[in-house]
Order: sequence, then C-alpha cells, then structure tokens
Amino acid sequence: MSRKKQLSVSPPSATLTVRLQPRASRDEITGYEEGVLRVRLTAPPVEGAANAACRDFLAKSLGVPRRQIQLVSGEKARVKRFSITGLTPAGLKAKITRLLAG
Repeated sequence: MSRKKQLSVSPPSATLTVRLQPRASRDEITGYEEGVLRVRLTAPPVEGAANAACRDFLAKSLGVPRRQIQLVSGEKARVKRFSITGLTPAGLKAKITRLLAG
C-alpha cells in the first residue's frame, strides 16, 4: 500500500529584533538601525508586562493580528527577537519603512 505524501506549505515569516526601553513617557518607535527596531513603551519590565505591551504595540503598528507575533528570545533582556508569521522579511522591512516615514 502506498501513501501519498502531502505537501505542507508553511506561511511566510520574518524575524524582528527589537531594542526595548520600558517605563518611557509614551509608546513610540524611535528608529531602525542595522536591523534593530528601537521601541519605547510605558509598560514596566515586571512579570512580562513590557513583553506583552511590546507584542501588542508591534501588532498594532505593523497591522497584523497579535497571534502572529511570538517572542523568540530576550524574555528578560532589552534586546528581544520576535517571529512574525504572515510577513516576509521584505514585507516587514517595507512596513517599518512606512512607519518611520510617518
């Protein structure tokens, strides 16, 4: 008996490195240098509050559902890596460029 192999197609994904500054006066993106997005958030770095706020802020800013953004590394560090499904690296860079342009 032969089995047919099923093709599985995974959605595109991109990785975003974020340098996070918690306890800022307001939520904002302050720049994008050498592949690192600089973000300031009002949330404190306590019990994952800043991580959750960063994920929400990125979802809103990039126009993707929150469920498509996962923290990959940097849970307790200022530099964090997020995986964003549904966006290619080129698509992510284009969205960031538009955000910074205003």
